[in-house]
Amino acid sequence: MVTSHSKSPTMFRREVQPFGSLLDLYLREAGLETPLLQRRLLDAWPKVAGDLVARYTVEKHIYNQTLMVKISNPALRADLSMMRTQYVKQLNAAVGATIIADVRFY
Repeated sequence: MVTSHSKSPTMFRREVQPFGSLLDLYLREAGLETPLLQRRLLDAWPKVAGDLVARYTVEKHIYNQTLMVKISNPALRADLSMMRTQYVKQLNAAVGATIIADVRFY
């Protein structure tokens, strides 16, 4: 005979998920996932581009899936323009998502 105080096994069945995936789900639902990944991509620029390029980088921002990077040295700017596709691949790989489709140096 089952009493009203006994608990069925299904009462405690829960869908257990790792905290990281729950956080990702919350960020996606709140519309914060893309801005966070964009910030991570901008922060990865010095590591991906290297110290020399980072020293000549004046400013950087993302607009319409394009990373806009202002370089103060014209010769370096011309050299970097030839490596745009490499930087796109490396930066997207650094954040683990496709955030940018192009890099423009000005």
